[in-house]
Amino acid sequence: MDLTLKQKQIDKICSADHPDPFSFLGLHRTYDPVKRIDEFAIRVFLPNASRVILTDISETDDLVMHMLDGRGFFEAALPFFPEHSRYGLRVTNKNGTSYESYDPFSFGVVMSDYDIYLFNEGNHSEIYKKLGAHHINIDEIWGVYFSVWAPNAKRVSVVGSFNEWDGRRHPMRKLGLSGIFEIFIPGLNEYDLYKFEIKTMENNVHTKADPYAFYCELRPKTASIVYDINKYVWSDEEWMQKRENSLLFDRPVAIYECHLQSWMRDPSTNYYISYKDIAPQLTAYVKQMGYTHVELMPVMEHPYDGSWGYQVTGYYAATSRFGEPTGLMYLIDMLHQNDIGVLLDWVPGHFPKDSFSLERFDGTCLYEYSDPTKAEHRDWGTLVFNYERNEVKSFLISNAVFWLDKFHADGLRVDAVASMLYLDYSKKGADWVPNKYGGRENIEAVEFIRHLNSVVYSYFPNTMMIAEESTSYPLVTHPTYSGGLGFSYKWNMGWMNDIIKYLNLDPVYRKHHHNLITFSMMYNFTENFILPLSHDEAVHGKGSLINKISGDDRYKFSTLRTSFAFMFAHPGKKMLFMGSDLAQKREWNYDIGLDWHLLNESAHKDFNLFVKDLLHIYTSHAPLYELDYSPDGFEWINPSDKDKSIFSFIRYSKDKKSYLVCVFNFTPVTYENYTIGVPKNIPLTELLNSDSVYYGGSNIGNLGKTQIKDVPANNQPYSASITVPSAGALYFEALDK
Repeated sequence: MDLTLKQKQIDKICSADHPDPFSFLGLHRTYDPVKRIDEFAIRVFLPNASRVILTDISETDDLVMHMLDGRGFFEAALPFFPEHSRYGLRVTNKNGTSYESYDPFSFGVVMSDYDIYLFNEGNHSEIYKKLGAHHINIDEIWGVYFSVWAPNAKRVSVVGSFNEWDGRRHPMRKLGLSGIFEIFIPGLNEYDLYKFEIKTMENNVHTKADPYAFYCELRPKTASIVYDINKYVWSDEEWMQKRENSLLFDRPVAIYECHLQSWMRDPSTNYYISYKDIAPQLTAYVKQMGYTHVELMPVMEHPYDGSWGYQVTGYYAATSRFGEPTGLMYLIDMLHQNDIGVLLDWVPGHFPKDSFSLERFDGTCLYEYSDPTKAEHRDWGTLVFNYERNEVKSFLISNAVFWLDKFHADGLRVDAVASMLYLDYSKKGADWVPNKYGGRENIEAVEFIRHLNSVVYSYFPNTMMIAEESTSYPLVTHPTYSGGLGFSYKWNMGWMNDIIKYLNLDPVYRKHHHNLITFSMMYNFTENFILPLSHDEAVHGKGSLINKISGDDRYKFSTLRTSFAFMFAHPGKKMLFMGSDLAQKREWNYDIGLDWHLLNESAHKDFNLFVKDLLHIYTSHAPLYELDYSPDGFEWINPSDKDKSIFSFIRYSKDKKSYLVCVFNFTPVTYENYTIGVPKNIPLTELLNSDSVYYGGSNIGNLGKTQIKDVPANNQPYSASITVPSAGALYFEALDK
């Protein structure tokens, strides 16, 4: 039979320059104008092959294909249509080796029109189940389905360990105007390495890691890895059921912020500990201390250790530094089984310029803005996601859903929200352009955030969406239907900055800055706040928390205990960065483990015990958490005693049957017979004294209780006289039986 292709077409296939390879490779109907009959042709391109035999095309003998071009182009013309379109290839390579496979170009379109529609519309919240690399079965044939969005590419090929990284071997099918390319390659397996080779409109060729890859090579290598994200068997059903039926606003939340890379190191090698090895140690520590949640600084794949994970290149891949993604699942599972929630830091505001990742993915500004006034965060040297583009919205919103779905995360702490909200963030003059209304807000980013939170809560209504938002942007934690951004919580950066400034002051000057402690209650109930003492306050020359306090060691430890007690009594959920509960003096270093040896020193051991007791008091006493977001839960006793730098207030339970009287002294002076007003004639039991000898203090206090006097004080009908230790904190419990 006559062969069916012109040499020009063969050249395009052999040079990977054909605009539609699926229209020529594989099985196709042809027409013989002389015989006026339909015929059929099967065409393959196998650059290393010397002989190709078609198998499984009929009950007759196998058919040897004709080599039309020495570069590896073969064709077989058939007078009949095969009984089925799925045929085999028996290939002999030029080096004498042989193998059998099915032809990737014999498989039809996999991606559904509905998936394409939702993705292009910006409303596909689970596109990670479609794009990327998925080990699937088609007609009882196992292989890997690859798909990628690259709308401005001339050609996209899958390259990898299975095809000698040769972009001619597996060019992908473009799905109409969707910008999506796809191919199913039979016979591939989990852990195969791959990338996408992209030919741009300028005829430049580059390779990119898969934006939707579930697993990546350990840096500095950059290939994506085929991975089954569904194979882990979870054992946290009890936790997930409890989470589904409960809200956190009136429950205790005490978060332990953790950077896995520097939490603990192998003592013999100073190298990272795997997810699986760190799981029992981290779980045991967090549980015995009494934290309710662990917040993991970004565990998404990133190339540069010094970014702490905040410059992400693999948004769907748990970093391979600590093992496989199932290892992270194991860690989260173990925490859940021990009644500890897990929050993940998430970075939708910017991404790095690494050439193998999202930057100019298809040769154009695809994931990032093309407008130079929007495109870059110059402080960080990173690019800004284009929130106007629907497919970018699908990418990011699906990513949030992915971590909550596949990894059972209990919430996301969204990094650098302020940088997303404002066009002039860290910019000056002509570096930014106002929005269409003349304002500084990034309108499309605001709408993206609202859409993000709406989608997340439609899937996972009782998870936590936490905004790291450092400005006074309004209604951050208000519902989207009332004009809010829809977050459940916001970091109270104002409180954090004020208390750090206050602690930096010499005690003699604190009376002149009394409002640094009281000001937070002026706005406390405008948002659902979390009080954060985070990693940002223990790095970049800022020093550790304890070294922010002037004075000798004894005073530093006393004041830090008082500061923590103040934090846990103040309305709002709590967060401490790892190491702060050890009173670690060394500034945090991402490349060194915590100073666990400090627990062998009495001062640090005693301080750690104080934090442990404080956490257990907090989680077991309703007045400290039930009404965090209602004025009914807080009442000042005396916010104005600036000369003594003493602050006192009451925290109430929801049923008003119990309350805690909290007193804090930020000077090195002990005050005896100090009067505080109280609302009822109920004896006060000393629940916490930060000056206890057990915590390294002087044991000055009230012998466990104090009597109430029928004498008004501080606008209260009753009063009590107490001893307030120097640099000390007191909690008194009143139970109205």
